[in-house]
Amino acid sequence: MATATRETSGRRLTIGAVRDRLADEFPDISISKIRYLEGRGLLAPRRTQSGYRLYSDDDVERLRTILRLQRDEFLPLKVIREELAAPGAKRRHQRKREADGGMLAAAEPEIDLRTLCERAAVEPSFVRELEEYGLLEPRREDGEALYPERDAEVVAACARLARFGIEPRNLRSIRNGASSAAGLLEQIVAPALRSQNPERRLAGLEDLETLAAASQELSQLLFWRALRSLV
Repeated sequence: MATATRETSGRRLTIGAVRDRLADEFPDISISKIRYLEGRGLLAPRRTQSGYRLYSDDDVERLRTILRLQRDEFLPLKVIREELAAPGAKRRHQRKREADGGMLAAAEPEIDLRTLCERAAVEPSFVRELEEYGLLEPRREDGEALYPERDAEVVAACARLARFGIEPRNLRSIRNGASSAAGLLEQIVAPALRSQNPERRLAGLEDLETLAAASQELSQLLFWRALRSLV
């Protein structure tokens, strides 16, 4: 039944064909439920002159998203309507369900202590001092410290500051500020990131990246404003 309805891809579907297409994933879907969602303003299929509803592929995907949010997230229709109306919602929900990507979700390669020191041009003792003050948090595996590849940039930045007499212990305030900012953003996006719905998690990741960029920009603006007061 589902196979037959897929052959209509690219054409408008009747409400019965839409029900059949979604029946495998949502066994309780019914024509009356689809009409109910339309009545609540969540769907707006095209109508023929005779009044018959005709659904596009976009309409079907929108309905599939609504049903998933109801089933997986237990969201009320009001919240679902707001979710679908949010900027970027269409782009998010058209991605593959299994896509859980995004810069923040991607697994980052790890490097060992020797590689870290070579890339940052520092001694192991300096790296251990950074660890002591919480500026690095390596993962331990069989007694060996493994660092996210991006930590090489962190170490190199700390080394540049050290040339001016700014030691790792003096950098705790910067670390604490970054942790506090991250904690604030976590409160906002945590529900979405912990969701079992892949699309909801993806939306949370995108929101986190947007918030992170805005937060970083604000931090830089405030920092430069404070420095200007010195001169």
